[in-house]
Amino acid sequence: MKDRALSKSIIQVLTHDAENAYNYKQIAAVLGVKDPYIRKRIVTLLDQLKKDGQLDEIYRGKYQIKDGSQELTGYIQFISKGGAFFIHPNIQKDIYIHPSNLNKALNGDKVLIKIVSFKGKSEGKVLKVLERTKKEFTGIVDGNKNVFFLIPDDKSVKTHFFIDKKHLNGAKKGQKVKTKFLSWPKHVKSPQVAVTEIIGNPGELNVEMNSILAEFGFPSRFPKRVLNEVELIKEPNYAIESKKRKDFRTKTTFTIDPNDAKDFDDAISIAFLESGNMEIGVHIADVGHYVKPESFLDKEALLRGNSVYLVDRVIPMLPERLSNELCSLRPHEDKLTFSAVFELDPKCNVLSSWFGKTIIHSDHRFTYEDAQEIIEGGDGPFKKEITQINKLAQKCRKQRLSNGALNVKSNEVRFRLDEEGEPIETVLKVSKEAHQLIEEFMLLANREVAKKLAKPEKNIKKGINVFRIHDNPSEEKLNDLKLFLTSMGYEIIRKKNKPITYSLNNIMKDAEKRGELDLISPMIIRAMSKAVYSTDNVGHYGLAFDYYTHFTSPIRRYADLVVHRSLIEFLNEQKIGTDSKHLNYICNHISKMEKQAVDAERASIKYMQVKFLSKFIGDTFEGTISGLTEWGMYVELSENKCEGMISLKSMSDDQYFFDPGTMTVTGYHSQNSFKMGQEVKVRVKKTNLFKRQIDFILED
Repeated sequence: MKDRALSKSIIQVLTHDAENAYNYKQIAAVLGVKDPYIRKRIVTLLDQLKKDGQLDEIYRGKYQIKDGSQELTGYIQFISKGGAFFIHPNIQKDIYIHPSNLNKALNGDKVLIKIVSFKGKSEGKVLKVLERTKKEFTGIVDGNKNVFFLIPDDKSVKTHFFIDKKHLNGAKKGQKVKTKFLSWPKHVKSPQVAVTEIIGNPGELNVEMNSILAEFGFPSRFPKRVLNEVELIKEPNYAIESKKRKDFRTKTTFTIDPNDAKDFDDAISIAFLESGNMEIGVHIADVGHYVKPESFLDKEALLRGNSVYLVDRVIPMLPERLSNELCSLRPHEDKLTFSAVFELDPKCNVLSSWFGKTIIHSDHRFTYEDAQEIIEGGDGPFKKEITQINKLAQKCRKQRLSNGALNVKSNEVRFRLDEEGEPIETVLKVSKEAHQLIEEFMLLANREVAKKLAKPEKNIKKGINVFRIHDNPSEEKLNDLKLFLTSMGYEIIRKKNKPITYSLNNIMKDAEKRGELDLISPMIIRAMSKAVYSTDNVGHYGLAFDYYTHFTSPIRRYADLVVHRSLIEFLNEQKIGTDSKHLNYICNHISKMEKQAVDAERASIKYMQVKFLSKFIGDTFEGTISGLTEWGMYVELSENKCEGMISLKSMSDDQYFFDPGTMTVTGYHSQNSFKMGQEVKVRVKKTNLFKRQIDFILED
């Protein structure tokens, strides 16, 4: 039993009998725990829960649920059905806050709460908002001649914002705008904002995409001072630079990227050794050569955290002169790189490694389609190199999966747009061996760089660094996953001395054969912990790596630039990672911006889905039930992968309810039942571009 699940059980026991105090033996008896190890863990967790402020120690060894007098500081996260959860890193279970107890708090705010008891359960009540985390909001101006409001795009905001006439700044009713938060006075129903930018008229593609960027905190333009700084950067003198770096310009080198890519941040070199081994060079754009610490350019890159990929555009972390020109490893041009070079045997074991600054000259630019054609037996340049390096990559992949890595397969859906940016077709992007070739060597480089920076040598601990971590999944989430998989006809069979990933990989193989992979993979991903950046290395569960970081994409990720700087300092035998507070701030910030970039991408995809299906109102499609809730059934259309919802209220032939125990929606009288993965026929009822929402009606 994991600590989180055990703590939850302890809280439930004490909450159920809030008037009395229990010792660890009594709690163990109620829980039916006889294992001496788990009984010892109960003792430890009782003390931890007391320190967290959830329990009172009435007298030595006897604990009682808090009477509501303790106060805690943390952040709140709103949920769609109303209310929020209070989140604190030292508290095992998030605390629910009823909508009536939010006290003018908004999603993400730092708050002071106290614990109150409601029907035998502990809930939170916001006492004070300590910090407004989000200070900018986008939305549509509404109102009349005297009173104006902002209807926010952010669906987690359950209130409208008041705009004083003097703060309209030229905005008119019906326009999309960006605003800044001003205040939320006492005894006033709505918070107050001021318009800072008029984005444009709703419905226009450019306006909607810029609105999505603003909604998730990404600027659409670079500040002038940043662009001025970039203009001062000169093209390197490669003849001089080649004397300071290891020269790889005579080695066979190429890039493999998507067809529409412009920022080529990684290249591969290959050399066949007399021993039968291969020398593989992973060459990464030397962004640190151009972007200096504390420059305007560096501060802007940190602010953005990463590039953002929307359906119709890329919002780069670095201005295009760097991302698409100076740093991009374009073919037939000398380029400055930071490289990880390995000697690998035929089984993909690392026999030796070298890290350092280099200069390269890419011989060819492959698209994934070009490389895949060669892998499948077609002709093309560097056929021998592509074929051999792919065989080695597949050995690396097989070795990684045998070590317990999670093999999540998912198909990405992309839109084909016309010249006006209108979606005209959906295209399924399938990962093939050409993608895996690049993936495996990038994973190898990231792992080996992390080991170089962090793995102790001769019992000497190394400095603090930025790691990419992925913690073990909680038992609670695994139990939810087990329930879902059982409802779909799958069983998690754990093997002795093997992580659960072995069983999950087998389930995904079966799901692929049954045509249900698109349903199973997302649920497995949701059951996992979230990968984040941290200075505390706990390893990467999904990849089965003890050491992992991000080194291979500094054009589009700030984390990689930080790692480049740490590695060069380490190689130069300089002390690194001394400012742990600053590194912790960077990790927290870029993790947050990464999540916001993912949310922005999803919002743009959802917008395009709504826009695409708006042409098919009243048309009928076949689909698969992809989600079940107490308010409706989500359906993914087979033809175009667009997802919408059938409201349970719209199913008028019976009164339907959702049973979370069986993961089904069932009719009260007819007992007609619907489950995940079930094929259904639906009609497009309506679409709402503002809400990014698609409504279906179930066809008989």
